[in-house]
Amino acid sequence: MKETRIYKQIDNCSISADIYYQGTDTPVILYIHSGALIFGTREWLPTAQIEYLTNAGFSLINIDYRLAPETKFEIIIEDIRDAIEWVRTKAIEWYDFDIDNIAVMGSSAGGYLSLLTGTMDYKPKAIISFYGYGDILGTWYTEPSEYYCKKPMISRSKAIENIGFEETTDGKWDRIDFYYYCRQQGVWVQEVTKMDPNYDLNKLMQYNPINNISNDYPPTLFLHGDQDTDVPYEQSVKMYEKLKGIGIETKLITIEGADHVFDHDFEDPKVQGAFIEVVDFLKTHLCK
Repeated sequence: MKETRIYKQIDNCSISADIYYQGTDTPVILYIHSGALIFGTREWLPTAQIEYLTNAGFSLINIDYRLAPETKFEIIIEDIRDAIEWVRTKAIEWYDFDIDNIAVMGSSAGGYLSLLTGTMDYKPKAIISFYGYGDILGTWYTEPSEYYCKKPMISRSKAIENIGFEETTDGKWDRIDFYYYCRQQGVWVQEVTKMDPNYDLNKLMQYNPINNISNDYPPTLFLHGDQDTDVPYEQSVKMYEKLKGIGIETKLITIEGADHVFDHDFEDPKVQGAFIEVVDFLKTHLCK
């Protein structure tokens, strides 16, 4: 059963989480949605995945967060920190799940944010990244995308038509034009972070997971399609190799022939097999 609670209130912006509580002392998965930090919502998490994870014995907390460009990049990261802190200190007033065993899971930009939690002061026990990325400074994001440039070109005026002035967590699909514009121009970093890699590199590197891996980085599972047209498969490979190289427990599951958002085809046998491994990984690190 789902219960929705506000985990953070900032002026007129309420930030909510859906809680799927599975009982006393159950380990927790905090899920972060995709959308390039520009669009998307917690409602994107497919019901089939929710049921699979909760039936496996995990309490699931599916969060929203404020979106760019209306919200500053650093503040979006702060929302993720605050969500984890809320789970650990406030949510336990209603739910007696096991706050010593928290995993963070996300897809695409949510995968990036999940990987970033491994660099924070409080680190989850495990991280699951579905087609996420550990390097926002790579050429894939800082130069025009060949894939997106084959689509109808989006002018800046059209890109900002559905971008407002007030902070929001409601990332409706019509905001995707702003993302297309960013990818076609190679300006996602500048538009989302309001920083320029040419001048603000040191500050940006603080938010680049691959540059901030320590010896206590959490065990991490990567899942990525090798035909991903949005986030290059190599993004997961590079993070996996970096973690493995310093002795962090990690695993990379390659979904052959799969594009972005492959996990939404939940009935695909390859996806079913991948989720078996997701649950095994989580049980290994959360259910000791």
